[in-house]
Amino acid sequence: MARQPVIALLRGVNIGGHHKLPMSQLRALCEGLGLTSVQTYIQSGNVVFRAPSARNLENRLETAIEAAVGFRPAVILRTLDEMRAVAAANPFPPGFEPSKLAIFFSRTAPPGPLPLIESPTGETLHLAGRELFVYFPEGQGRSKLPFAKLERVFSGGPSTARNWNTLLKLIEIAESL
Repeated sequence: MARQPVIALLRGVNIGGHHKLPMSQLRALCEGLGLTSVQTYIQSGNVVFRAPSARNLENRLETAIEAAVGFRPAVILRTLDEMRAVAAANPFPPGFEPSKLAIFFSRTAPPGPLPLIESPTGETLHLAGRELFVYFPEGQGRSKLPFAKLERVFSGGPSTARNWNTLLKLIEIAESL
Protein backbone atom coordinates (compact mmCIF):
# COMPACT_ATOMS: atom_id res chain seq x y z
CA MET A 1 0.00 0.00 0.00
CA ALA A 2 1.29 3.48 -0.81
CA ARG A 3 2.19 5.68 2.11
CA GLN A 4 -0.59 8.25 2.00
CA PRO A 5 -0.29 11.78 3.43
CA VAL A 6 -2.08 12.06 6.77
CA ILE A 7 -2.72 15.11 8.93
CA ALA A 8 -2.92 14.75 12.71
CA LEU A 9 -4.58 17.47 14.77
CA LEU A 10 -3.78 17.33 18.48
CA ARG A 11 -6.18 18.86 20.93
CA GLY A 12 -5.04 21.26 23.61
CA VAL A 13 -1.24 21.19 23.35
CA ASN A 14 0.90 24.25 24.05
CA ILE A 15 -2.11 26.37 25.00
CA GLY A 16 -1.55 28.97 27.69
CA GLY A 17 1.56 27.23 29.01
CA HIS A 18 -0.25 23.94 29.61
CA HIS A 19 0.35 20.52 28.08
CA LYS A 20 3.70 21.45 26.62
CA LEU A 21 4.88 19.34 23.74
CA PRO A 22 7.81 20.64 21.69
CA MET A 23 7.24 20.07 18.00
CA SER A 24 10.71 18.51 17.67
CA GLN A 25 9.65 15.89 20.23
CA LEU A 26 6.35 15.33 18.39
CA ARG A 27 8.24 14.76 15.13
CA ALA A 28 10.55 12.26 16.86
CA LEU A 29 7.58 10.41 18.39
CA CYS A 30 5.95 10.13 14.97
CA GLU A 31 9.15 8.87 13.38
CA GLY A 32 9.45 6.32 16.20
CA LEU A 33 6.03 4.96 15.14
CA GLY A 34 7.35 4.38 11.61
CA LEU A 35 5.77 7.47 10.06
CA THR A 36 7.81 9.18 7.36
CA SER A 37 8.25 12.68 5.91
CA VAL A 38 7.09 14.09 9.26
CA GLN A 39 6.52 17.85 9.38
CA THR A 40 4.90 20.01 12.03
CA TYR A 41 3.15 23.32 11.58
CA ILE A 42 3.05 25.98 14.31
CA GLN A 43 3.11 25.01 17.98
CA SER A 44 -0.54 24.03 18.42
CA GLY A 45 -0.19 20.36 17.55
CA ASN A 46 -0.43 20.00 13.78
CA VAL A 47 1.66 17.25 12.23
CA VAL A 48 1.71 15.98 8.64
CA PHE A 49 3.32 12.69 7.61
CA ARG A 50 3.12 9.68 5.38
CA ALA A 51 1.65 6.49 6.82
CA PRO A 52 0.96 3.10 5.27
CA SER A 53 -2.36 3.06 7.12
CA ALA A 54 -4.23 5.29 9.54
CA ARG A 55 -5.68 2.21 11.28
CA ASN A 56 -5.47 2.59 15.08
CA LEU A 57 -3.01 5.45 14.55
CA GLU A 58 -4.93 7.92 16.73
CA ASN A 59 -4.59 5.62 19.73
CA ARG A 60 -0.94 4.83 18.97
CA LEU A 61 -0.07 8.54 18.77
CA GLU A 62 -2.01 9.36 21.95
CA THR A 63 -0.28 6.53 23.82
CA ALA A 64 3.20 7.53 22.60
CA ILE A 65 2.65 11.16 23.60
CA GLU A 66 1.32 10.18 27.01
CA ALA A 67 4.32 7.92 27.65
CA ALA A 68 6.72 10.70 26.63
CA VAL A 69 5.22 13.79 28.30
CA GLY A 70 2.65 12.58 30.83
CA PHE A 71 -0.61 13.79 29.28
CA ARG A 72 -2.82 12.29 26.61
CA PRO A 73 -4.12 14.78 24.03
CA ALA A 74 -6.90 13.65 21.74
CA VAL A 75 -5.62 13.10 18.19
CA ILE A 76 -7.91 13.59 15.21
CA LEU A 77 -6.68 12.24 11.85
CA ARG A 78 -7.61 13.15 8.30
CA THR A 79 -6.06 12.00 5.06
CA LEU A 80 -5.06 14.57 2.47
CA ASP A 81 -8.12 13.68 0.39
CA GLU A 82 -10.39 14.11 3.42
CA MET A 83 -8.87 17.54 4.16
CA ARG A 84 -9.36 18.59 0.54
CA ALA A 85 -13.02 17.56 0.89
CA VAL A 86 -13.32 19.68 4.05
CA ALA A 87 -11.96 22.70 2.19
CA ALA A 88 -14.36 22.07 -0.69
CA ALA A 89 -17.30 21.88 1.76
CA ASN A 90 -16.75 25.44 3.04
CA PRO A 91 -20.27 26.93 2.99
CA PHE A 92 -19.17 30.56 3.15
CA PRO A 93 -19.06 32.70 0.02
CA PRO A 94 -15.86 34.15 -1.41
CA GLY A 95 -14.80 37.23 0.50
CA PHE A 96 -15.33 35.84 4.01
CA GLU A 97 -12.64 36.76 6.53
CA PRO A 98 -10.55 33.57 6.84
CA SER A 99 -9.30 34.43 10.34
CA LYS A 100 -12.90 34.37 11.59
CA LEU A 101 -13.72 30.88 10.32
CA ALA A 102 -12.96 27.86 12.50
CA ILE A 103 -13.49 24.25 11.53
CA PHE A 104 -14.15 21.82 14.36
CA PHE A 105 -12.91 18.32 13.54
CA SER A 106 -14.42 15.30 15.27
CA ARG A 107 -13.64 11.60 15.07
CA THR A 108 -17.27 10.80 14.35
CA ALA A 109 -20.22 12.54 12.79
CA PRO A 110 -23.03 13.54 15.15
CA PRO A 111 -25.87 11.01 15.41
CA GLY A 112 -28.39 13.49 14.04
CA PRO A 113 -28.96 17.12 13.19
CA LEU A 114 -27.56 19.74 15.52
CA PRO A 115 -30.04 21.34 17.86
CA LEU A 116 -30.44 25.07 17.53
CA ILE A 117 -27.64 26.73 19.47
CA GLU A 118 -28.01 30.47 19.71
CA SER A 119 -25.27 32.91 20.53
CA PRO A 120 -25.67 36.59 21.29
CA THR A 121 -22.60 37.32 19.14
CA GLY A 122 -24.15 36.00 15.90
CA GLU A 123 -22.02 33.02 14.94
CA THR A 124 -23.07 30.99 11.93
CA LEU A 125 -22.75 27.20 12.21
CA HIS A 126 -22.74 24.69 9.36
CA LEU A 127 -22.38 20.94 9.82
CA ALA A 128 -20.72 18.92 7.04
CA GLY A 129 -20.10 15.30 8.00
CA ARG A 130 -17.53 15.11 10.81
CA GLU A 131 -16.74 18.82 10.57
CA LEU A 132 -18.52 21.83 11.94
CA PHE A 133 -17.79 25.19 10.30
CA VAL A 134 -18.26 28.14 12.67
CA TYR A 135 -17.98 31.70 11.45
CA PHE A 136 -17.25 34.24 14.20
CA PRO A 137 -18.27 37.69 12.87
CA GLU A 138 -16.83 39.43 15.96
CA GLY A 139 -13.82 37.10 16.22
CA GLN A 140 -13.49 33.93 18.26
CA GLY A 141 -12.16 35.79 21.31
CA ARG A 142 -15.40 37.77 21.68
CA SER A 143 -17.71 34.83 21.13
CA LYS A 144 -20.33 33.92 23.70
CA LEU A 145 -20.91 30.55 22.01
CA PRO A 146 -21.02 27.79 24.66
CA PHE A 147 -18.10 25.69 23.38
CA ALA A 148 -18.50 22.85 25.91
CA LYS A 149 -22.16 22.41 24.98
CA LEU A 150 -21.34 22.71 21.30
CA GLU A 151 -18.75 19.96 21.54
CA ARG A 152 -21.11 17.63 23.41
CA VAL A 153 -23.89 17.92 20.84
CA PHE A 154 -21.58 18.08 17.84
CA SER A 155 -19.34 15.12 18.39
CA GLY A 156 -20.01 13.32 21.62
CA GLY A 157 -16.28 12.64 21.63
CA PRO A 158 -12.98 14.35 21.13
CA SER A 159 -12.79 17.24 18.72
CA THR A 160 -10.44 20.10 17.97
CA ALA A 161 -10.66 23.28 15.92
CA ARG A 162 -8.39 24.93 13.37
CA ASN A 163 -8.89 28.18 11.53
CA TRP A 164 -9.28 28.38 7.77
CA ASN A 165 -5.73 29.57 7.13
CA THR A 166 -4.28 26.65 9.11
CA LEU A 167 -6.46 24.18 7.20
CA LEU A 168 -5.15 25.50 3.88
CA LYS A 169 -1.53 25.43 5.09
CA LEU A 170 -1.86 21.83 6.28
CA ILE A 171 -3.23 20.81 2.89
CA GLU A 172 -0.31 22.60 1.21
CA ILE A 173 2.22 20.80 3.40
CA ALA A 174 0.58 17.40 2.79
CA GLU A 175 0.57 18.01 -0.97
CA SER A 176 4.29 18.75 -0.88
CA LEU A 177 5.24 15.40 0.73
